[in-house]
Amino acid sequence: MQLQTQFTVIQDVLIVRLDGELDHHSAARLKIEWQEQLRHQGVKHVILNLDSLQFMDSSGLGVVLGRYKEVKQLGGEMIVCSVNPAVKRLFNMSGLFKIVRLEMNEDYALSSLGVAS
Repeated sequence: MQLQTQFTVIQDVLIVRLDGELDHHSAARLKIEWQEQLRHQGVKHVILNLDSLQFMDSSGLGVVLGRYKEVKQLGGEMIVCSVNPAVKRLFNMSGLFKIVRLEMNEDYALSSLGVAS
């Protein structure tokens, strides 16, 4: 299943919604699209909504980690929300949840950043 992406900006927060499979085939394209959004939207924080993501491999983790570093350089925070058990296990095994906060859903993530949805 091909990866579908949706980018939405609310105040200074970029919401990245992924649908499908994030693997080595789609990781390079996602990286470029995500970087363009960070550069051109004037955002500080990122919420990564994985509600519709069925699969992610290590190349997907690499894309997320790279964007996390970019967001930190902006003085912002990255929050991941709505993660299915398989992807959550991958994040836990990689140690990503030690640096990226997990919230139940997009509304909680926005609220924790002080943004009304």
